[in-house]
Amino acid sequence: MKINEIFPSEGSRPKGRRKGRGHGSGNGKTAGRGHKGQKARSGGGVGLAFEGGQMPLYRRIPKRGFNNKRFAKQYVLLNVDQLNQFDDGSIVDIDSIRESGLISIPKVNDGLKVLGNGELEKKLTVKAVCYTKSAREKIEKAGGTAEEV
Repeated sequence: MKINEIFPSEGSRPKGRRKGRGHGSGNGKTAGRGHKGQKARSGGGVGLAFEGGQMPLYRRIPKRGFNNKRFAKQYVLLNVDQLNQFDDGSIVDIDSIRESGLISIPKVNDGLKVLGNGELEKKLTVKAVCYTKSAREKIEKAGGTAEEV
């Protein structure tokens, strides 16, 4: 059996009603829309938030404060312990991290940020946009360097 050979059983899917095809069809003339009025017109009907002229809920509720979501930096986050998979003395940048499979996203918006979770046992040169204080300390404690790009 192939996907193109599958059909619904006979009578399980009724044919759609053909509207506006004359008196004899039982759905001619106004095609089930009644006479005049907003819903009888082409493109007629009310919007999603329309409440019959009453002020809609989304306009009645106060909007307060500031949300930083639109303006916040979007870093690719990486913990110090994840850097242990690189060879001793290697240079770690966004390209080498992508090749190693630690990140799989194609677009890096605002760069790489290294977080200080875990321990680092190898001497690495790490190139990132920013580091947490503990991450920078751990990289330098292991004998490596933390360079800002």
